[in-house]
Amino acid sequence: MSTVFLFPGQGSQHVGMGSDLYDRSPSAHAVFDQADEQLGYALSTICFEGSEEALLQTAVQQPAIFTVSVAAWQEVKAQEWATPHYTAGHSAGEFAALVAAEAITFSDGLELIRRRGELMKTAGEINPGAMSAILALDAKTIHSICQQASEQTGQPVQIANDNCPGQLVISGNKTALTMAETLAKEAGARKIVRLPISIAAHSVLMEIVADEFGELVRSTAVSPPTLPIIGNVTAKPLRTVKDVRAELTAQLTSSIAWTNSMHYLLAQGADSFVEVGPGKTLLGLIKRLDRKTKRIKFGEDG
Repeated sequence: MSTVFLFPGQGSQHVGMGSDLYDRSPSAHAVFDQADEQLGYALSTICFEGSEEALLQTAVQQPAIFTVSVAAWQEVKAQEWATPHYTAGHSAGEFAALVAAEAITFSDGLELIRRRGELMKTAGEINPGAMSAILALDAKTIHSICQQASEQTGQPVQIANDNCPGQLVISGNKTALTMAETLAKEAGARKIVRLPISIAAHSVLMEIVADEFGELVRSTAVSPPTLPIIGNVTAKPLRTVKDVRAELTAQLTSSIAWTNSMHYLLAQGADSFVEVGPGKTLLGLIKRLDRKTKRIKFGEDG
């Protein structure tokens, strides 16, 4: 029996997130105050009051979700029942997981994720792309569809997120993405949703900023994790400083192997999953993999 603490990524944000935490928890309050001071703008106000448009901007959204998640973690780790055996974060959520495992400090993590959001925005302006969620097709079929669309258009499209069986996200050039959507419909996809995002996250279109971000990762102080973090790219534990640096660098352009990450944890005997931060998307995903798991929400609204 073991407990996993999960940290959400982009898409989990909403106006008002973190306000209850800020009001009730001095430690969470301090996290928001530190973020506002370090960033040089009132991130807390954006989280608590909006606007929605501001929270949709990737350069703001990523630090906002990270800050809310770490603020929630400051409260949850003081609970008597909160004994983590593993941690994992979905995409941008991996930065909060690293803080929870004491591999990076909040301050360093905030700087990294701030620059990550800015660089991804820059990459999206230079190489515009898009992302779509595809339901009810398996990963092998979608991988084949992406290959076919890339070959026919001469432009890249690939699996960005393998969230759970039957729920995958593809990312890439808009022309190739549109072709892949058409092929997915023909293959029997139950639903296809173009996501409200103007960048092709976790795709080769991010390569243009990968070197700069990699240099930032290499210059950031990293400590050996105090508990295993299940990496998005490898779906295996990140146990060393080298593992952490390699993961963060590769994650920018690689697919998020969330299904395999959760399968790994279930195979290790994990039976309790706690989502820390805004939303409860990750609990829904683990429920689809194993309904027998115990699932707990703890964050700005739990």
